[in-house]
Amino acid sequence: MIRRSTVFGLVLLAFVAVPARADIYAFVDKDGRGHFSDARLDSRYKLYMKTRPAEPAAVAPAAGAASVATVEPAGARRAAFVRPIPLEAHKRYADIVTSVAKEHRLEPALLHAVITVESGYNPTAKSPKGAMGLMQVMPDTGKRYGVTNLTNPLENIRAGALYLRDLFSMFDNNIQLVLAAYNAGEGSVIRSGNAIPNYPETRKYVPRVLAYYKSYKAHKS
Repeated sequence: MIRRSTVFGLVLLAFVAVPARADIYAFVDKDGRGHFSDARLDSRYKLYMKTRPAEPAAVAPAAGAASVATVEPAGARRAAFVRPIPLEAHKRYADIVTSVAKEHRLEPALLHAVITVESGYNPTAKSPKGAMGLMQVMPDTGKRYGVTNLTNPLENIRAGALYLRDLFSMFDNNIQLVLAAYNAGEGSVIRSGNAIPNYPETRKYVPRVLAYYKSYKAHKS
C-alpha cells in the first residue's frame, strides 16, 4: 500500500500493481510529473482509480454467442501505475496525433496511450517480432493500409489508427477487446470467444493502456 505521494521520474516506463483495496488519488503537475497517493493529501489530488479484490476471470461465451463479452483482465481491478513520458516527447507528436485521431474518429488520448505503452514515443523502435515505429505496427498490418514506411511518424500513426478503427468496428466498440486485439491480434481474441486472451502480456497491456488513456483524457491530451 502506498504511504505517501510519489513523484515519478520522466525517463523510463514501468508497470507496478498495488495491492487490492487501495484507492488511488493522483494529479499531474505543471512539469508533467505524476503524483500518486492512497489518500487525498490536498485539493489537487483527484480520485484516479478505485480498486477492489481481484475476481475470477469471466467465462468466455460459447462459440456463436450473439453478444461480445466485456471481460476485465486479471489484475485490472488493481491500479496500474506507469511513469509519465517526458513532456516534450508527448508534445512533439501532439499535432499529428490530433489530426489523425480526428481523421479516423478516434480520441487523441487513446492514440497517445497506445504510443506511450508501445514505443515511449520512439519513432525508430522495433520489437523482436518486427513491429515498428511509434505505434509498433507490424509490416503486414502496415501493408494492409497502404503504409510501407513505418518509421515515418505520420504514416505509422495513421496505420495504427486505421487498425484501431477497424478493431472498434470488429469488436462492437469494446475498448478492452480492441486493445487486446491490438496487442495479441484479432484472431486471438476471436479464438478466446470474444474475450481477452489468457496471455500474461496482453492481460497487463490492456489495463496499462487504459490507465494512460484515462490520465491523458482527464488532462485533455
